[in-house]
Amino acid sequence: MSSAENETPQADGAEEAAAGAEEAEEVEEAPVDEAREALVERFRSEMGEGVIEHHIEVGRDTWVRVENGSWRHAAEVAKGAMGMDYFDFLSAMDWMESPYGRSEDSSVDLALGRAEAAEVSDEIVTGYAGGDSRFQVFARLSNLVNHTSLTLKVDLPDLTVASWVEVFAGAAWHEREAWEMFGLNFEGHPSLRALYLPTDFEGHPLRKDFPLLARHVKPWPGIVDVEPMPGEDEPKEEATAEAGA
Repeated sequence: MSSAENETPQADGAEEAAAGAEEAEEVEEAPVDEAREALVERFRSEMGEGVIEHHIEVGRDTWVRVENGSWRHAAEVAKGAMGMDYFDFLSAMDWMESPYGRSEDSSVDLALGRAEAAEVSDEIVTGYAGGDSRFQVFARLSNLVNHTSLTLKVDLPDLTVASWVEVFAGAAWHEREAWEMFGLNFEGHPSLRALYLPTDFEGHPLRKDFPLLARHVKPWPGIVDVEPMPGEDEPKEEATAEAGA
């Protein structure tokens, strides 16, 4: 009997396993951003159980999601313990997909071949560091000395979260804007009132279920009739008609 005939399935399996192990060793490990990993660990050590999840884009940025009840404390920790005393911005996000489908999308999408009647999904995808609610508030803080930054985010299951005004005075009008445009409440804010809209305006224009009627009339961004700028050539049809007259 030849040696080939003496080979067993077990031997073949062992060889395949060895080859697989060699291939696994050759696979490069995912890159690690040690500076940002250390930043998150320090923030976690200060926040305790207040941190839910985080996401690091290597060499780019860090997102940290915190408990709703820890939102103000997160600002205090970032500013006091981590030296992030530069308040960049605060805003909100409605993660629900627009129920109006294509009428809320750019006409450029159609030129790129997307279907005119995109199916609307009920699934809510909340971006980096996850989320458990349709609405989230997020803010960005930076330490201008060591050039570190955090983008903090928080779920708003009941549309309410603590105000940051007493920690960062500059958050005042950012929270007013989120209150007006998304209908979110910031507990402790000294004066939540309209920034842009009439006081008797009904609805919140940046919610996905708010109908922007102009986009129903014509595809967004729409084509408008405008007069030519001085010096521009007149349309050929108009010039021909004038010549005939």
